[in-house]
Amino acid sequence: MSVDLEQVRTLSLRENGLATVATTRADGTVHSSVVNAGVFADPVTGAPGVAYVAVGRAHKLGLLRRSGHATVTFRRGWSWVSVTGATHLIGPDDPDPAFDDAGLPKLLRDVFIAATGTHDDWDEYDRVMAEERRVAVFVTADRIIGNP
Repeated sequence: MSVDLEQVRTLSLRENGLATVATTRADGTVHSSVVNAGVFADPVTGAPGVAYVAVGRAHKLGLLRRSGHATVTFRRGWSWVSVTGATHLIGPDDPDPAFDDAGLPKLLRDVFIAATGTHDDWDEYDRVMAEERRVAVFVTADRIIGNP
């Protein structure tokens, strides 16, 4: 079945953006974890896809740095969609020369909001994101499959 990013967005919004992200370990086994993700274009390349915010010390970031690919799956009941593609990380430990570091707090907010996040005190949010060395993770929609 042909699936597009609008169907991904619709499904993701049905349950606070909860999704499973999967990547591979060096031995080829799968590493997966649950994140809050949403449809979001890469701010540097403009490539359509999904994004989420990860804690800077997260094990999955090391795996993503090594593999450069991930799959993000949203499931609601029997409906599901997966976005698979190249990853792009932007954060204090993953600077991108094409992205102005001063824009990182806004970028982390925007990704969080796309994943249905809200906050009562954005200054506090920014402080915690900086303290935890949070990273914006973008997964390009190279392939979308599912049963929405």
